[in-house]
Amino acid sequence: MIELQHLTKRFATKGGTVVALNDINLTIRDGDIYGIIGMSGAGKSTLVRCINMLERPDEGHVVVEGRQMQQLSPAELRSARRDITMIFQQFNLLMQRTCLRNIMFPMELAKVPREKAEARARELLELVGLPDKADSYPAQLSGGQKQRIAIARALATDPKVLLCDEATSALDPNTTHAILQLIQKINRELGITVVVITHQMSVVEEICNRVAILDEGTVVEEGEVQAIFSHPTSAAARRLVYPAGAPKAEALPGHRLVRVAFNGTQTTDKPLVASLVLQCGALVSILAADTRIVNGQTLGSMLLALPEDETADKAIEYIQHYPGITYEEVNG
Repeated sequence: MIELQHLTKRFATKGGTVVALNDINLTIRDGDIYGIIGMSGAGKSTLVRCINMLERPDEGHVVVEGRQMQQLSPAELRSARRDITMIFQQFNLLMQRTCLRNIMFPMELAKVPREKAEARARELLELVGLPDKADSYPAQLSGGQKQRIAIARALATDPKVLLCDEATSALDPNTTHAILQLIQKINRELGITVVVITHQMSVVEEICNRVAILDEGTVVEEGEVQAIFSHPTSAAARRLVYPAGAPKAEALPGHRLVRVAFNGTQTTDKPLVASLVLQCGALVSILAADTRIVNGQTLGSMLLALPEDETADKAIEYIQHYPGITYEEVNG
């Protein structure tokens, strides 16, 4: 659906030239929910604005559905942007228009007949769960409701790509979860490719299937979400996956220390620590853990202390054959 080839973007400032994006190469497949994550200043928003040509890259190519975006005429670009819509952190609704007329606005620009536009807007109000808010104004809505109207407006032109630029950053956790579920529903039911720009790892965990990690304008890691969360290799990825720092081993007299990495163990599997106690008779201590559930699978790592007796070898052999994990013995 989207290919970014050797993308570079520079900005001139009083202090000199700033390279916001440096040789970015990404492929976003049709139907992906693709996360682009990084700390503030990493270049995320510049990257997403290059996809729809709100920012023109200095070098490289943006290809959407086989079309070179830089080569489009102004009229062709306006048409292409109807297929690549965007929602923002601050909603960007027109305060003087009702919710219904906000949703109708892009269809009015596209010269859709009023009756057809209104019918489509009411369908979208149903889709986002706000059919009773047609005549309400944005000032009368909560933050989550405003974002739902913004999503409905973004869908008005039947786009193929939905760009979400920090779309949940201004929302509380419960509302964020509801909006992410709505985005998943739209991706699943309408087949729209979604690109999620965020600094929140929890957002990527919840809905994305692939992720790219940006750091100072460069992609430092890219791939399946599960793989990145299981084995972050770059410093930037480790900061995001382990914000408090990765669990570290300290010497514990009379014990052997084992670090276990969960690489996508099904959450329905029997618990590892309980199994070590019941199957091996090993009195295991958990010294540190940083695990999470992503798409129904356990990812992360755990630092275990095994008593330095006959049960330790039995426990380590059990760990060796446990599905979906890798392990290493560590020294304090």
